[in-house]
Amino acid sequence: MQLALVAQRATETNRALAAAAPRGLDFRILRPERAVELLTSADAALGRLDVLPSLDGVDDGLWALGSLAARGVRTLNRASALLSAHDKLLTARLLHRSGLPHPQTRLLEPGQPLPELETPVVVKPRFGSWGTDVVLCRDDRALLRHVAELERRPWYRRQGALVQELVPPQGSDLRVVVAGGVVVGAISRVARRGEWRTNVALGAVRVPVAPTDAACNLAIRAADAAGAELLGVDLLPDGRGGWTVLELNGAVDFTADYGLDRDPFAAAAWELARLVLEGADAPAAVEQIA
Repeated sequence: MQLALVAQRATETNRALAAAAPRGLDFRILRPERAVELLTSADAALGRLDVLPSLDGVDDGLWALGSLAARGVRTLNRASALLSAHDKLLTARLLHRSGLPHPQTRLLEPGQPLPELETPVVVKPRFGSWGTDVVLCRDDRALLRHVAELERRPWYRRQGALVQELVPPQGSDLRVVVAGGVVVGAISRVARRGEWRTNVALGAVRVPVAPTDAACNLAIRAADAAGAELLGVDLLPDGRGGWTVLELNGAVDFTADYGLDRDPFAAAAWELARLVLEGADAPAAVEQIA
């Protein structure tokens, strides 16, 4: 039985997941068009499409996930789940509907009045990653100045931007990886000196962490709200001893540093295999890798 990681790029995380496949299940990385050609109803697929580097949408291939699901291929991280994670406006709406803590979020569209949110606020791409073009506006004047600058961004002209309530930075965040409703990895990302954003791409460092039960439960609930089987959940300390969900990542990258009680890649691969094999004729043919 095959489980195809449907992706446009063979990232280090995708390769590590494929290499960690339990015996008896063939993990392979396939581009969307090849997945549609090769997979049958006896196989399964995992959507690993990411945000475009241009920040104006998602990698080509959502159509393939829909086609596979319609043909009876067991599909994890379906198109709807990936959109719920990658489109930060949808993320805000689903988290609000699910009663999960999330900063107040408004859509800013070209030529439209500014949303009614008190500064300071964070302005970010609707489809964003790596901390690119995420800007803190501390007052109304800075916000107006930044909005004028956004007019030069192709992604803004196409998708608009999000204006989001600022959760006061604490210098670090918590990224939790959830697979099959189970926390399989976590890391604390500590911002570099003088930087309020906690993206590793902007100089943050990863620090091993043992997440609290409250943080794990919140991450699991967020993944469930998105309908995703493999998801990264970014949590920020709320300053009151709790957490708020900042973002979801449908194509989360992680490393061995995320390990808790198990290797994170083996743990994720096993939990995904468990989901795929539920109801299969011979689940005992798959052996867990410690």
